[in-house]
Amino acid sequence: MDSLITAAARALATGDPLGALNRVALRNDPPALALRGIAMAQLGDLVRARILLQKAARAFGPKEAVARARCVVAEAEIALVSRDLGWPTKPLEAARMALEKHGDWVNAAHARHLEVRRLLLIGSLDEAEHALAELDPSPFPPAWLAAHELVVAGIAMRRLRTKEARAALVRAERAARDARIPALLTEIESASRVLNTPAARLIARGEERPLLLEEVEALLASKALVVDACRYAVRNAGTTVSLARRPVLFTLARALAEAWPKDVSRSELLARTFRAKHADESHRARLRVEIGRLRKALRPLADITATKDGFALAPLRARDVVVLATPVEEEHGSVLAFLADGESWSSSALALALSASQRTVQRALDELAEAGKVQSFGRARARRWMTPPVAGFTTALLLPAALPGD
Repeated sequence: MDSLITAAARALATGDPLGALNRVALRNDPPALALRGIAMAQLGDLVRARILLQKAARAFGPKEAVARARCVVAEAEIALVSRDLGWPTKPLEAARMALEKHGDWVNAAHARHLEVRRLLLIGSLDEAEHALAELDPSPFPPAWLAAHELVVAGIAMRRLRTKEARAALVRAERAARDARIPALLTEIESASRVLNTPAARLIARGEERPLLLEEVEALLASKALVVDACRYAVRNAGTTVSLARRPVLFTLARALAEAWPKDVSRSELLARTFRAKHADESHRARLRVEIGRLRKALRPLADITATKDGFALAPLRARDVVVLATPVEEEHGSVLAFLADGESWSSSALALALSASQRTVQRALDELAEAGKVQSFGRARARRWMTPPVAGFTTALLLPAALPGD
């Protein structure tokens, strides 16, 4: 490897893409093409970066398996940044195995990190934690150690382990300062803001207030009966009843919880649950049936008593009943939650992350675009959607992640 390639690689490692391009911009040999691709990626030209990396991978000879594998890893990172979550994972896995076989443990670990970050984006937390547990971060250089701690913090936030998340972010900031890469410090600061901005709303006794992530953690660990409108469940003291696939029952549970300790009239329950403006005997019969089903579902946690005008919730062990709601509630809130990270997403990537059909996601995006809440650029497969983050709110609780004990 000649001195210019070495100097360019060192510049990229310290976050200086322009310095790297000054050394290899006019060269077309495989190492220079790869370094130019990485530099263009750092400058934000992801399309050009991917083309250069693919060209470099094809140009490397059959005996340069490590170089080709590094190009694949770099291309996978570009796919992750551009939210191309449908990018095939088998080439990345093969590249990681090739790097491990040739003793390039640091780049192999970076490939594993990319796998974990993709799993984190699509909400596969169990798989992400399992993959991360196989990594030993001690030999990592500072920049990659910071990236590792960011992943640890991301998982901890979604698991509602805020102390663990704060500790990981402190370690990440320390490593980023050692690496002296401003962009990395900015990313860590952005992640830290999630812990210091409202993540949910607490609704109780007719009043509501915002909650930080650590307050949400404390609430779910308390003795209160929580009707969780973020994950459509009712929980108390380690017992969770999921109503995610029973929307009528959850709507009834939330209405009763918001009114507690008072009751809710039958007419109000009919209007809220069935949207029945003029209720007849068939509506009232259906309400009795659904209340019976809800009473059976909540048997480990609470009873539902009939009153003169309607029904009331009666917790068995909890002294308080509260509703935990998302910061902003609207029809396509889950789509906006992913777009609120400020990155550009394709409809296929959103469908994968939300476990929904692409047609459903596309309809939601079209409706949000008509309302002026999202915007798109590009055409056909290159079309991307984005929106500025919602000021003052974090959307971590909108992401599809199971809580401990679920």
